[in-house]
Amino acid sequence: MIGIDKLPTWLALALGCGSLTAQATEPPYRNPGLPVEQRIADLLGRMTLDEKLGQMVMGGRDWVTPAQVGALHLGTMLSGGDSPPPDPNNPDGWSALIQGYQAAALGTRLGIPLLYGIDAVHGFGALPGATVFPHQVALAAAGDEDLMCRIGAATARELAAVGLYWNFAPLVAVVNDIRWGRAYESLGENTDLVTRLARAYTTGYQAGLVDLGPGLPRPLLTAKHFLGDGGVADGSSHFHLKGVWSRLDRGDTRGEETALLARFLPPFQAQVAAGVGAVMVSYSRWNGTPMHGHGDLLQGLLRQQLGFRGLVVSDWEAVALLPAQGFDQQVAMAVNAGVDVLMEPARSAEVIGLLRTLAASNQISAHRIDEAVAHVLRVKFAMGLFEHPGPVAAAGGLIGSPQHRALAREAVRKSQVLLKNQEALPLRRGQHLRVAGAHADDLGLQSGGWTLAWSGFQGDNARLPGGTSILAGLRQVGGPTTRIDYSANGDFAGPPADVALVLVGEPPYAEWLGDRDAQGLRLSPQDQALIARMRPLARKLVLVLVSGRPLILDQALAASDALVAAWLPGSEGAGVADTLFGDAPFTGKLPYAWPRDADSFLPASASPAERQPSLLYEFGYGLSLTTP
Repeated sequence: MIGIDKLPTWLALALGCGSLTAQATEPPYRNPGLPVEQRIADLLGRMTLDEKLGQMVMGGRDWVTPAQVGALHLGTMLSGGDSPPPDPNNPDGWSALIQGYQAAALGTRLGIPLLYGIDAVHGFGALPGATVFPHQVALAAAGDEDLMCRIGAATARELAAVGLYWNFAPLVAVVNDIRWGRAYESLGENTDLVTRLARAYTTGYQAGLVDLGPGLPRPLLTAKHFLGDGGVADGSSHFHLKGVWSRLDRGDTRGEETALLARFLPPFQAQVAAGVGAVMVSYSRWNGTPMHGHGDLLQGLLRQQLGFRGLVVSDWEAVALLPAQGFDQQVAMAVNAGVDVLMEPARSAEVIGLLRTLAASNQISAHRIDEAVAHVLRVKFAMGLFEHPGPVAAAGGLIGSPQHRALAREAVRKSQVLLKNQEALPLRRGQHLRVAGAHADDLGLQSGGWTLAWSGFQGDNARLPGGTSILAGLRQVGGPTTRIDYSANGDFAGPPADVALVLVGEPPYAEWLGDRDAQGLRLSPQDQALIARMRPLARKLVLVLVSGRPLILDQALAASDALVAAWLPGSEGAGVADTLFGDAPFTGKLPYAWPRDADSFLPASASPAERQPSLLYEFGYGLSLTTP
């Protein structure tokens, strides 16, 4: 007698799960016991042209209904930075939104599940009450691979609780110029640092659901933006959108190709080796050639040399920026260059119609269409999405959970960089502290962009329930014996306090909205005036910078007895207080070199001999409280 372990996989499944007749009618692509490539071949062979083209287009929540997902056979959807559920924006609202679209996809003839994506670049930042981790610039300062791995896993769990499995992260740009508005989304200016920390995040994220039960999906990450987006030259971008002119974002990365590849390619090599399932193409250009049309890099380098087998997705409406005559030719250029999924949130039906026409005229070959669709299906099969397209119930209680908030607070502690200390820190319980600056008590300011909205928010702490501002953290950690007075504008009276804490920095922004010239990196006149006002109001002055990048300090440095880079700590401001009071050590190191002034500013690509005199602090600098 043949043992059950010797039976063919499909037969064993049939005996264990129902009638053999019922199981035998299931097509091979439905069988999770078969090799992925066999399932892809079977499903591709069953698909009509329209069903294939639908897998190549991504719709947007604001423009596409569930009924259209079914009618167009769409394979992917997204919520942009300003596209939460219409009402309510809570876990149930997100779950209902996504499962409404998912049901439409599963209800089609072949029942191919939908991939729904979101930018969760520092936790599930679009959901009030979720854990908002420090932005990547802060995590780069922490430099802790194990921490990155755990944050990746926690983020995957909070997203999976509502059925979100595709995250448009991590940004693995090696940033040459902190004037770029996405510098805070990156892990710094050093290729090795970016590579190892991003790899750790990806490893943790992809394994984040393993401990929650059997048969759960493997979440999908997106390494972005391929290639060289962090190396764009100042002034090479010049477009006007949302009332702001760009300077660097979507610009041109220029230089000798071997040197450029040595600087910008290793993080992507590591991501591919770690099994990342998606790569997003950069808006930027590579020595003048738009990346969305750069077949040599997308097909030759990424696919053939690195061996990437996942899906390649365009950035938001980036195809329309390609240098071709007419939108149809722009679509053809992108697909033929190697883009598998076109992120066209508002033009999904139009793009599918154009793809159909381009296929009919052989401007996009049947082979290229099958190749692109195979990449999409491979990801869905490998994720286990066909078997588990819905939310993970076991993760429901983890959204904004105490353990995740404790992890975020740990990350905040480890990211603080002490740049100067003249016997002002640590703070001592029982002291009289005067705290000034709007950044002290504003969860939006301390969380930055990609928090509840694309470019962030400010001024309403109730929008992040469960969060702790830095001021609230100071009061919590300082305890009842510490007198803490607060005035955003420094309006204090009476004899000098023991310590003045002045918290200043940047407003929230995203992408090109944060592009600056060197003068734009200076502390604002209002912040400078606040520091000057606070100087005589305490025996010591501690300056805490809440920003997504180093800022030019001018006279503020001399006016301060201590200087701390707090970055954008997210929802757990008590982590800043932990280090200020000495309950946790200062261990953070600068992921970016710190410029001395605006006039001598140089990007990271400048020669060390040229750049060093322009710096106040070098890459990797950071004091401890025991540093002499």
